[in-house]
Amino acid sequence: MFEGAGFGLHTPHTPRPDAFGLFVFRAHPADHSSTQKELDPWGCRETVAKFQPINPVKRMSSAAAVTDASFEQDVLQSDVPVLVDFWAPWCGPCRMVAPIVDEISKEFDGKIKVFKLNTDENPNVASQYGIRSIPTLMVFKGGQKVDTVVGAVPKATLSGTISKYL
Repeated sequence: MFEGAGFGLHTPHTPRPDAFGLFVFRAHPADHSSTQKELDPWGCRETVAKFQPINPVKRMSSAAAVTDASFEQDVLQSDVPVLVDFWAPWCGPCRMVAPIVDEISKEFDGKIKVFKLNTDENPNVASQYGIRSIPTLMVFKGGQKVDTVVGAVPKATLSGTISKYL
């Protein structure tokens, strides 16, 4: 049990107020220089770092991002088959399948185009194609959806699906 100033009791199921930050103890709590920011409620620690979510799109990826605005031009008007990965940053299985999608993009380079569509930021296309579960991987050819794979699947499954449309 942990009781802090004004925070009440904390059980093992309730994290302490400082449980999600990294802190460094200051030698003199009364020293409030302009470089010290975000003191904890007790005035004795200073936050020196915070956790930042990882945005999978910002990593090096061979699959380009597509948006609601660019979907028609990039996907539907393409002269080669297109694989679209419908994903979201918070989705664990999406992060699992991302390296496979990148490998597919490199393996089929020049034969297909590969795009990633963030369903949180681009809900219109996701809704138009009835995306109810992510990751969903759709194959488009000649402006039409020709195949769909739902879930984190092995590379062999995805390669086989794409090969049918080359």
